[in-house]
Amino acid sequence: MALMSADKPPKPGTRRPRAAVKGKGRGARVGGRPLASRVKTAKGRKTSSTRWLKRQLNDPYVAEAQRLGYRSRSAFKLAELDDRFRFLTKGARVVDLGAAPGGWCQVAVERTNVLGHGSNRGRVVGLDLQEMDAIAGAELLQGDFLDDEILKSLLQVLAGPADIVLSDMATAATGHTATDHLRIIGLLEVAVDFAGQVLTPGGAFVGKVLKGGTENDLLNRLKRDFKTVRHAKPPASRSDSAESYVVAQGFRGTPIGDIGAE
Repeated sequence: MALMSADKPPKPGTRRPRAAVKGKGRGARVGGRPLASRVKTAKGRKTSSTRWLKRQLNDPYVAEAQRLGYRSRSAFKLAELDDRFRFLTKGARVVDLGAAPGGWCQVAVERTNVLGHGSNRGRVVGLDLQEMDAIAGAELLQGDFLDDEILKSLLQVLAGPADIVLSDMATAATGHTATDHLRIIGLLEVAVDFAGQVLTPGGAFVGKVLKGGTENDLLNRLKRDFKTVRHAKPPASRSDSAESYVVAQGFRGTPIGDIGAE
């Protein structure tokens, strides 16, 4: 397990400039789509690579993420989900599973007031198997979140149970819809298991699913363990993407006990 400390943070209370968006909230849909950019063909470049590059160049969320200093366009997905469901409150303790490259951690740091003034300041911990560059205000753990030692380290860093567990984890796509769905559901199941270990009563869980939603057994479990369970596809999620998110709020579990106890 490796702990990566945050880089030098900006002055407390510093906020990023507002995005050029439509609707209310910082994470609302990005507007002002630029004129389409053409991608010149290159010798040796696959057609699929050319299509991907063209999509990136003409994606307003990519441009806005670069302008605001977010590490990925997916940062807007979390912002839009939070604008709708209001789970990232000031002072909250947040765990971000599969955090690389860090866009979700950045949004969580801003919205939980990690770098703000006063005592109502949150904590954000990002976990990933790969090493990440430091993020101001976030503590980054490298390792497998299923490892008991990582779990113990996480709770030490959080200084208590988590208020929110986030998971934007995904497996490499196979192109076979049923297989990809099962793999995502498998990741979601272990993320829900993890959330059940670390969440405080009343806490929230946000996880990625693919088209087809949450399987019945897992959905029934979430409905049993949380007061409300809803599916949502944020505007930043590409229209041709099969992804959506399950947002479970009001955790009914009991306060966390000793991890690893027999």
